[in-house]
Amino acid sequence: MKNKIKQFHDKHYKTLLLIPLLILLFSFVYLGFFYKTNNDFIYKDISLTGGTSVTLYEEINVQDLQNELSSKLEDLNTREIYDVVTQERKAIVIETKSDGDYTKDLIEKFIGHELNDENSSFEFTGSSLSESSYKQLLVAILVAFIFMGIVVFIMFRSFVPSAAVILSAFADILMTLTLVNLLGIKMSSAGIVAFLMLIGYSVDTDILLTTRVLKRNEGSLNERIYNSFKTGTTMTLTSLLAITFALIVVKSFSLILAQIFTILVIGLVFDIFNTWITNVSILKWYMLRKKQ
Repeated sequence: MKNKIKQFHDKHYKTLLLIPLLILLFSFVYLGFFYKTNNDFIYKDISLTGGTSVTLYEEINVQDLQNELSSKLEDLNTREIYDVVTQERKAIVIETKSDGDYTKDLIEKFIGHELNDENSSFEFTGSSLSESSYKQLLVAILVAFIFMGIVVFIMFRSFVPSAAVILSAFADILMTLTLVNLLGIKMSSAGIVAFLMLIGYSVDTDILLTTRVLKRNEGSLNERIYNSFKTGTTMTLTSLLAITFALIVVKSFSLILAQIFTILVIGLVFDIFNTWITNVSILKWYMLRKKQ
């Protein structure tokens, strides 16, 4: 079985490279249309656009609330928070781009009594502050990616292997962003931070693979790739299982943590794909041409 896989890969590794390249091309095209339509690369929640977040500790019908307020509040979004153990509903979170006082008046009219510190909590974020935070987070991701690229080039001092690592990490981020948008997820500042974390998760297995292929001489090229695959997939699958379990636990009571873990789960799946198809194919092509 192992020999059959090696023979198949030796014959088709260049063809396999077309799959991630086509997905990458689709991601570029999709995000181009997305930016043209939305004037941005992501759907933003109120932490990035500015707006009002209200947490209600009331026994009310969420569907009735949405039906009543959806036409009166801008970009209304509601969700319910449950206890992890008992699954009892603890609160309702209402998010809107509308003004805080206006939102409060409408909710009080709907529930029929005044909101106070005991039955609710309010949080308002100004649009200018949110926009500033958004730009700073984007700059942080860009700087982190640039420094990651510099470190990779210093480590391997060869253009093609270094470029393959950077391309794989970039593809992880771009493909994850595309799927997040396709799922209609509204990104918070925590979601942007998750992409920053994803850079680290994406590059570790690529560096493992490239180091073993370039800097070790024991065994054939296929054996070094196979040994890297066993170690790398064990690392990634361990992280993936841990994060997936955490996502299941927190999704009922923490939107912020759930969004971070969702992005990381998606990113790690793409990381397996890009490391062991994209990076392996480029490295193998490079090493075989180098021997000629």
